[in-house]
Amino acid sequence: MTMPTQEDVLAYFDTLSNWGRWGDDDELGTLNLITDDVRLAAARAVRHGRSVSCGWEIAVPEEMERSTTACPCAADMPGAEHMPPAFHADRRWGFSNERLGIFFHGNTITHLDSPCHLFWDGKMYNGRSHSLVDGETGSSWAAVTAAANGITTRGVLLDIAKVRDVPWLAPGEGVFPEDLEEAERRQGVRVQPGDAVLLRTGYGRARHESGPSGGITQSGWHASCLPWLHDRGVALIGADTPQDVQPSGYDNILMPVHAVSLVAMGLWLLDNCDLEACATTATALSQWDFQLSLAPLRLAGTSGSPVNPIATF
Repeated sequence: MTMPTQEDVLAYFDTLSNWGRWGDDDELGTLNLITDDVRLAAARAVRHGRSVSCGWEIAVPEEMERSTTACPCAADMPGAEHMPPAFHADRRWGFSNERLGIFFHGNTITHLDSPCHLFWDGKMYNGRSHSLVDGETGSSWAAVTAAANGITTRGVLLDIAKVRDVPWLAPGEGVFPEDLEEAERRQGVRVQPGDAVLLRTGYGRARHESGPSGGITQSGWHASCLPWLHDRGVALIGADTPQDVQPSGYDNILMPVHAVSLVAMGLWLLDNCDLEACATTATALSQWDFQLSLAPLRLAGTSGSPVNPIATF
C-alpha cells in the first residue's frame, strides 16, 4: 500500500474536482449521479421489505436545547384568549409544544453535510466564494435545500470491522482502498455509480456499550480512499464516525476527506450514523445492498440537516 503524500492529497483538489462537470450553476454535486435509473435499481434492491434506521436518537439535554410546555386545559393556556372558541369549550383537551435548538454538526448527531459546509482557500464547491455565506441569512449557494427532493439511492454497507475481525477499529485507525475492496469481495457486492457507501468501523458498537467518545481521535476514511470514491462514481458517503480518520496523518490538512469531498468533488457526507442494526440485518439476510432514503429538513440557507437515514432490504 502506497500512502499518498501531503502534496498528493493537495493535488486531489484539482485531479478529483467536479467543478463545471454538471454546469457552472450546479449545486447538487455528486447527487447528479443518482439518476432515475439508479433510483429504480435502488427499488429493486428491496428484496425482503425490512427497514432499519441508520441514525442515532438525539439525546436531551446534552445535544439539544428543549423548552417544553404541556397544557392540561386549553382554557388555561397562556394567550388562550386568542384561540378559536372550540379550544375554550373543550376543557378535557390539552397538548404539548416544543421549541428546539440544535447544533447538529459535530461528532454525535446523525446529520447530512451539504457542499457549503466547508471552504478551501475561500472557495466552496463549483468555485463559489465563501462570501455567499452570510451570518444572518445563511448560504445562498449549495445549501441543504439543494436536496429538497430527498435522496433515494442504492446503499452499500462495507463492514471494515468484520473484514479485520475486530469488534471495532481502534481510534486513529484509518480505512484504505484495500479494505473497501476486501469488503466487497467478502460480501459479494460491488459499489456502482450513484451508490451511497456506508462505512462501518464498529464505533457504533463501542458507543452503544460505552457511550460517545470524548476525544477527537477517531477511526474513519483515510484520504487515500478519495480517488477510489471518485473513480467508482459514489454519490454519497456515510460512516459511523464523522468520516475522517483523526489524526489525518497530514500536518496541514486537518480533515482531507471533508475538504476534498465537499469543496472539490461536491460529494455529500452523512456523518455519525448508527450502523449496528444495518450490519446485523445485512448479516442475517446475507444482503449488503439496500435502498437508502433520507429527507433533509428544508432549512433555508443551512449547511446541512439532522437526518434519520432508512435502509430498506
